[in-house]
Amino acid sequence: MSDLAPVLVGARPLAPADVVAVARHGAPVTLDTAALERVAETRRVIDGLAADPDPHYGVSTGFGALATTFIAPDRRLQLQASLIRSHAAGTGAEVEREVTRGLQLLRLQTLASGRTGVRPIVVETYAGLLNAGITPVVREYGSLGCSGDLAPLAHIALAAMGEGDVRDADGALVPASEALAAAGIEPLTLVEKEGLALINGTDGMLGMLVLALHDLDTLLLTADMAAAMSVESQLGTDAVFAADLMALRPQTGQALSAAHLRSFLSDSPIVHSHKGPEDGRVQDAYSLRCSPQVHGAARDTMGYASTIADRELASVIDNPVITVDGRIESNGNFHGAPVAAVLDFLAISVADVASVSERRTDRALDPARSHGLPPFLADEVGVDSGLMIAQYAAAGIVSELKRLAVPASVDSIPSSAMQEDHVSMGWAAARKLRRAIDGLGRVLAIEILTGARALDLRAPLQAGPATGAVRDLVRTVAAGPGPDRFLSPEMEAVTELVQSGAVARIAKEHSHG
Repeated sequence: MSDLAPVLVGARPLAPADVVAVARHGAPVTLDTAALERVAETRRVIDGLAADPDPHYGVSTGFGALATTFIAPDRRLQLQASLIRSHAAGTGAEVEREVTRGLQLLRLQTLASGRTGVRPIVVETYAGLLNAGITPVVREYGSLGCSGDLAPLAHIALAAMGEGDVRDADGALVPASEALAAAGIEPLTLVEKEGLALINGTDGMLGMLVLALHDLDTLLLTADMAAAMSVESQLGTDAVFAADLMALRPQTGQALSAAHLRSFLSDSPIVHSHKGPEDGRVQDAYSLRCSPQVHGAARDTMGYASTIADRELASVIDNPVITVDGRIESNGNFHGAPVAAVLDFLAISVADVASVSERRTDRALDPARSHGLPPFLADEVGVDSGLMIAQYAAAGIVSELKRLAVPASVDSIPSSAMQEDHVSMGWAAARKLRRAIDGLGRVLAIEILTGARALDLRAPLQAGPATGAVRDLVRTVAAGPGPDRFLSPEMEAVTELVQSGAVARIAKEHSHG
């Protein structure tokens, strides 16, 4: 699977980097010995409750609206299997491998807490699935984000039972029973309480939140670099990004973005060429001048979302849960409201950053506003269209991002015969955020492609060291100014530079913020 160091599960809360390593890069997991001992100790509590003639929710009763129905001991194995089979009711396209591995890892972490009542073999089986690269098929629709990500987690549990379909380590679609057999993993037969423990969690939405925050950290640095290329190539000023001006409004994210812009534009011959009293412009347009304010607001949103993610990574979410003093208690911690809200908040910031990026691109293509650049950066004006339609693509994406910014978390819909009458829709919020982040990367790539061509067209003036390095990187996959050519492959190639973090790596090398 991976040469990465294994991630220890059960000893402490997982770090966001642990989630990215296992979910995205295939790092293996190891189980903390003390955690397995806690799991075994708690299981003894459940075994005692299972022998009690009085009903206990999740142990000897039905679920949801059927919570008051007592289940006789000889029917409880069937109860557990039926719970998983019925709840594995996802539909639509398969979700991405990294999303499913995130689900597996985060549920494993909760199982290893010793607060859910499962047997050690369940914990070991979940770890085994991850380490064998067995990825259950989880589908797009099915979770309302309350009682946890029920359907997605049920698909994971179904595979652990040896049922349903999975992707093996090579990505081939195979029956779960075959994949488990090939990996030497015995299918689970679930006993009292275990079915609920496997499906009551915010693991899907949380995993997608952690991955989104990781990607946005890269994209916001990239956005600062894209803005610098636009400011420079459109003969804007860097004076508005001065540290003392930023200190007048002590917003943390804004200050960091402005520091990046100062770094990226320092020592730029183009910026220097029009500094001083001979530059008659009073101030640049908002899309150039206010880039730190817009990008900074997104950074601050990320800071809050990261706080929520860290708290959720430190959480044990199950219903019922076994307390440290041995009580089994129902609770509402599976409600995804905290996570859903920040997922929606991030989607708003993503749309805003993409929107200001598209406006900077549009300015570069308009001779009335670009300060001397040819229309659409075309080679032979009238014959060539240059980057005209690249801007159309950016505009189309931004329009979609505005729709994706409509919050899912306020769109509750009741279920389970009104027992689950208010839900978070956190899974839906996470799914649309993933699409939005992809769109942001593409919009930034179009701005960088545009900025690179505009910098070339400023010759003989030279770009600064930072922006010039990004321009040179772009030139490894996209040619410079010239007659029209098939543009889509170049846009896709620059998008790959953005989404892989290659542009951000150059930005980091030149960042003193």
